[in-house]
Amino acid sequence: MSALRVAVVGARGRMGRFACELLRTSPGFELVAEVQREHALEAVLRESGTEVALDVTAAGLGADHGKRMLAAGTRPVIGTSGVTRAEAQELDSLARTRALGGIVVPNFSLGMACLNRAAEELARSFPSVTIVERHHERKKDAPSGTSRDTAERLQARRGGGPIPIHSVRSPGSYAHQEVLFGAPGETLSLRHDMLGPEAFGPGLLAALRYASRAHGVAFGLEVALGDVGPGPIAK
Repeated sequence: MSALRVAVVGARGRMGRFACELLRTSPGFELVAEVQREHALEAVLRESGTEVALDVTAAGLGADHGKRMLAAGTRPVIGTSGVTRAEAQELDSLARTRALGGIVVPNFSLGMACLNRAAEELARSFPSVTIVERHHERKKDAPSGTSRDTAERLQARRGGGPIPIHSVRSPGSYAHQEVLFGAPGETLSLRHDMLGPEAFGPGLLAALRYASRAHGVAFGLEVALGDVGPGPIAK
């Protein structure tokens, strides 16, 4: 079986550099393009024969890049913060008209996927839920895409109002999220701490493999991990 031909969009950033090195050392993958803002995205994807493109650029660019990837005949894996579920649904429709697929992943960490699964279950039982997320001082978006994703999941499960999110940006932090549940006489918390980008590796590779065979654009790492089927994106 031939290696999956992958391009990394945002290759010089922290996440991009990690992804490039991961792909160079992972069997079954071939890094065929390292794309930056000065490059013509669609042209590079076509000329390099990219099958799946990983977007790890700046927050807010993911949806537009996903459209441009699909226009070039490339399957998108969007790891950039800020892609809404409505935007993901639009990408899903575009992909299906082109017989392509992909995935939007707010967070590639397996631990965060487990936290979300547990939090959705607990949200049924506790009347109060609050999210506290901490990141390094260089992270520009607040709240983080990860915390917004968790909040949307919990809001959908509870059927209530918005979930409060408190954001902290400080030196010494990397990526941390805590979900605090409260009820009369008791509290319960779920916490996930990332100490470096290595935590993203298994989920990132799983997302690329999923996108290579997907029909339509899914939302959330759990789809790539096989926890749910590749059905329509939850609204």
